[in-house]
Amino acid sequence: MGWPTHIVAAGGYVFDKNGNILIVKTYNRGWDCTGGQIEVGENLEEGVLREILEESGVRASVRCLCGIYSNVSMNTYYDGVTPVPTKVMFDFICDYEDGNLTPSDETSDVIWVPKENVLDYITAPAPRLRFQQILDFSGKVHYCSYVTQPDFKVLSSRYL
Repeated sequence: MGWPTHIVAAGGYVFDKNGNILIVKTYNRGWDCTGGQIEVGENLEEGVLREILEESGVRASVRCLCGIYSNVSMNTYYDGVTPVPTKVMFDFICDYEDGNLTPSDETSDVIWVPKENVLDYITAPAPRLRFQQILDFSGKVHYCSYVTQPDFKVLSSRYL
């Protein structure tokens, strides 16, 4: 019997003192939040702060956990061949500390957007769902499971 395999990831939704939210343009998903896979030996907060810095040039601090998401699709990587395990993603609201907006090898652009305009940029269904939860955040952590292939479909959604 093998051990189950999951990708553990974290998303960072960084706000500045004026209520603008940081978004990055990715090569595969379009506009999205900063974030990515947690590395071996790294905790969730360290991982999300590292990803924010790597993808945007911004140093941030974690304010709170706001969402947990499971993408249970059985799909393949962008190469169309490599199988991708189930993903568990932890979303954090973060606060801007310092740094200049700087794209990376994973991002082609980094911008601040007024939170009321952010959904004008986010077009993919799963990121859009997650951004909507950030905008609606009232202090309760949202849990949601979904599939992205063959079509995006929410399987469960509730507050914890």
